[in-house]
Amino acid sequence: MKQITDELYLLRGFPPNAINVYLMGNVVVDAATRHAGRRILRQLEGREVTAHALTHAHPDHQGASREICQKLGIPFWVGEADADAAETGDIMSRQPKHWLNTLIGKVWPGPGHPVDRRLQEGDEVAGFTVIHTPGHSAGHVCYWRESDRTLICGDVLNGMHLLTGVPGLHEPVGIFTPDPALNRKSAKRLGELEPALVCFGHGPPMRDTAKFVDFCRALP
Repeated sequence: MKQITDELYLLRGFPPNAINVYLMGNVVVDAATRHAGRRILRQLEGREVTAHALTHAHPDHQGASREICQKLGIPFWVGEADADAAETGDIMSRQPKHWLNTLIGKVWPGPGHPVDRRLQEGDEVAGFTVIHTPGHSAGHVCYWRESDRTLICGDVLNGMHLLTGVPGLHEPVGIFTPDPALNRKSAKRLGELEPALVCFGHGPPMRDTAKFVDFCRALP
C-alpha cells in the first residue's frame, strides 16, 4: 500500500486507482467487490486494524466487507441510511433500473453483514469527521480531517473517467446514482470545505484541489 499523507494509505489495486480502498488510521475504508477480499487482507497483514467503515453501500465498495470483518474480527460501520442495505446485502434494489446494474448485481456485491455502528453527521472515525453526503446513495458519507484539510469523498465525485481510466473530475454516472440532484448539493458542500487533498472512490488522489473546488462550485 502507498502512504498518501499522515495516517492515510491507499491499498494497491488493478487497474491502479480504479476501485479504491483506504487504511485511515486503523480503519479500513471501503472493500471493493466481493472478489477483492484476499488482495485487501494480504496488504493489511501485520497492521493493527480496529474497524471497517464504508463511504456507501454499493457493490464496488461493500463487496468484501463481510470477509474482512469476519477474518479480522472487527466491527462494521456504515452511514445510517445505508446500514440496512449493508446488513441485508440487498444492494441492487436501490439502484436505478438498467441492464448494466443487473449484470453488476450478479458479479460484484458481497453478502450482508451486521452493522455495529450507524454513522451520522459529526461522528468521529480515526481522527476524521463524518459528513453526510446523500445522493449517490441515501446514506453516503465522506470523511474530513480539518487539521490538514484531507477529504475522502467516496463517489460524490469521481476522479477518473470510469470507461477510459483517464484522470479527471466527473459527476458519478447517472445509472449508479439514484438522486443526481441531491448528489450535486453534496458535492457543492464539499467544495466549500476547500480541501488540500481529495481521495476518491475511483481515481488517483488530487492535490491540485483548486480544480475540485471550482468544479463543485460550478455545478448547477
